[in-house]
Amino acid sequence: MSCILHIETSTSACSVAVSEDGQAVFSKEDLNGPSHSVSLGVFVDEALSFADSHAMPLDGVAVSCGPGSYTGLRIGVSMAKGLCYGRNIPLIGLPTLQVMCVPVLLYHDELPDDALLCPMIDARRMEVYAAVYNRALHTVRDIAADIIDQYSYAEFLNNHPVYFFGNGADKCKEQLTHPNAHFIDGIVPQAKYMFPLAEQAMARNDFKDVAYFEPFYLKEFVASKPGKVL
Repeated sequence: MSCILHIETSTSACSVAVSEDGQAVFSKEDLNGPSHSVSLGVFVDEALSFADSHAMPLDGVAVSCGPGSYTGLRIGVSMAKGLCYGRNIPLIGLPTLQVMCVPVLLYHDELPDDALLCPMIDARRMEVYAAVYNRALHTVRDIAADIIDQYSYAEFLNNHPVYFFGNGADKCKEQLTHPNAHFIDGIVPQAKYMFPLAEQAMARNDFKDVAYFEPFYLKEFVASKPGKVL
């Protein structure tokens, strides 16, 4: 097991956490933002002070890398890269939509075995950034920008119960009326839920190149949609 500092700034929420031996031991968050440029540095300083005062040398930094707010992601990734450079430790990049699945899997035991998870991040109007995962967090459908109507996700809803959550799911409830569509409220990407995925990445030595790593998801989506402003 490792000691990892986690940074999550992909939405209006800003959060930082420290995990050790597979447990979150420090967490600080502001869910009423966006205030990343003000809050993130303060939260990171407090997290580092906590780790240093408890003789917990950091083994890595994990950062949520999108999709989400481009400005928020840039702030979070820049902070993470600076910490990795300064402490000579590896960088872990975690897909935001997978991070959102962690509290659902931890706290919703009622999910049937064949349930699919569809985290959603708001992308203006009736568009969301979403992916579909099974309960093992294996990708059923990759991240995409979806325009939501009554036929969205029919290929999954016809065969599985699908659980939608995240700030993009709230605006989809009137369109997604299939009996297999279920909604979980209150799910926000937070640093304190990053540690299971970060520990797995650490065990695989799945690290990012600190010099060149960027949150690419939104850049790819914007490039494919001329005139789209986020």
